[in-house]
Amino acid sequence: MTGILLPARLLARLGRATLGALAELGRLAMFVGAVGSHLARPPFYGRELWHQIIAIGWLSLPVVGMTALFTGGALALQIYSGGARFQAEFAVPSIVAIGMVRELGPVLGGLMVAARVASSIAAELGTMKVTEQIDALVTLSTNPLKYLAVPRVVAATLAMPVLVAVGDVIGIMGGWLVGTQRLGFNSGTYLHNTMQYLEGWDIGSGMVKGAVFGAIVALMGCYHGMNSGRGAQGVGRATKGAVVAASVLILAANYLLTEVFFTS
Repeated sequence: MTGILLPARLLARLGRATLGALAELGRLAMFVGAVGSHLARPPFYGRELWHQIIAIGWLSLPVVGMTALFTGGALALQIYSGGARFQAEFAVPSIVAIGMVRELGPVLGGLMVAARVASSIAAELGTMKVTEQIDALVTLSTNPLKYLAVPRVVAATLAMPVLVAVGDVIGIMGGWLVGTQRLGFNSGTYLHNTMQYLEGWDIGSGMVKGAVFGAIVALMGCYHGMNSGRGAQGVGRATKGAVVAASVLILAANYLLTEVFFTS
């Protein structure tokens, strides 16, 4: 009898977990649809939007810039070391540039912003929910989604492509610094090879990825913050959930977008 009950219990747990995951996915889809339905409908909170652009975009520049700088330098060293096995050291400038603008710039920038912004949004909105400030907005006839979520989503979607562009430039300059100061490349030749092999769509695809990643970061922060549990533990779980969900979705979206953009 025990041998029969054990598989049944495992199946029951698996079924509950599956139903819970599907229910969470449904709630997230409804939240995203609700936010999207408010994007083009008044009122518009321009001051809040500008404040969020500064908080999400401008204040994220240092961490994105430093990440891109060291990534570009490390990438140049790795490519030079690997290329030396096949006498292909000359490919360092072009591969660093393409790797940064296509993949590493958008993905690492998105992950850094997720760590900084998604956690901040979730903690802020979770605290507002715990202290009943969101309920106060409702009593003042202000839609919380319209006032809290929409400006953050729009700001992140607009700011992330700019952060990606800045990160791409800094990352390529990091590779240039290592290439010229450490690996013996000529500065003019390095920059010429960088520009020669870059195409417009390489840069454009990174900008599109940045916009998608920005929307993911803000949506995950808002969703987990506005659905956090009560108390400090609830806010902590919401913050952790926002960062984990945003990071995983960024990596999944990066694969899907790369499949669409670069698979013939």
